[in-house]
Amino acid sequence: MSKLEQALVAIVEVYEDYAKQDERKNLLSQKELAQLLEAQLSSPEFQGKVDPECIQQAMSKLDKNGDGEVRFGEFAQMMAILARGLFRARKGKGKKKKEEDE
Repeated sequence: MSKLEQALVAIVEVYEDYAKQDERKNLLSQKELAQLLEAQLSSPEFQGKVDPECIQQAMSKLDKNGDGEVRFGEFAQMMAILARGLFRARKGKGKKKKEEDE
């Protein structure tokens, strides 16, 4: 299996693992999303960069219908945003703008 295929399978499996923790098996609750992010983004590259306020903000942006739960499509959008942020961080993009904002 290619690296990309492994990454896609991993995203789906992680979502399924956390979504099945309660009776709504195909949806992530806010609590499940928080647990997922804390456990799955624990490497030094990500550690300390996701705080509860960010989770709340992500939830409100992702939860388009306001039901307090994240569907897989919404979760996939979040993964794309995180991947873009990681790419930008690795390439040093956005630092100048951040420094100007501070």
